[in-house]
Amino acid sequence: MEEDSYKTILKASKETLFKEKGSKFFGYAFPVLNEEDVKDCLEELKKKHHSARHFCYAYQIGVEDVKYRANDDGEPNNSAGLPIYGQIQSFEVTNILIVSVRYFGGTKLGVGGLISAYKTSAQLTLEASKILEKTIDVHFKLNFEYDLMNAVQRIIKEKNLEITHQKLELACEYVISIRKKDAPSIFEIFENLYKVDIKELES
Repeated sequence: MEEDSYKTILKASKETLFKEKGSKFFGYAFPVLNEEDVKDCLEELKKKHHSARHFCYAYQIGVEDVKYRANDDGEPNNSAGLPIYGQIQSFEVTNILIVSVRYFGGTKLGVGGLISAYKTSAQLTLEASKILEKTIDVHFKLNFEYDLMNAVQRIIKEKNLEITHQKLELACEYVISIRKKDAPSIFEIFENLYKVDIKELES
């Protein structure tokens, strides 16, 4: 995988079910961008599985500056959240929440059994998810006079750049989106184009 791309999911996975000695583990994956999203997803699941004993989960948020958390929700320490997080790492995905909802089946699984069951539940869930690769993009704002329109358009077409916003009045303004690794060379092209003002926008 390129340094300037990452894998994630855009929509929630199908529910998966893993059974071990009578215990049932329902697995879910959700796309999340912040801790609010995580809270909302967990609340939804708690409504759906109101009689389940454990809602164990792990999430990772961010692309270059990554935050993660693993939660055992009442299971023995590190027997649930970390095995789930291990699968997030193994599939190299981010901006994702994986929850495994456990119904106890009467037979204790022991710590080793739990680690294995939560890991399998998370793995099945990730396999049931549609994982996409996305690029990390940089956004530049271009300001230029009308007479430069053709020159600017030519570069945009040639370099296959995406215009995400445009304002065409007496003077023109474009916001373009560029894959991170290509950004310095594109910046240079526009900077050398006489009278185009280019600046990077805060992401």
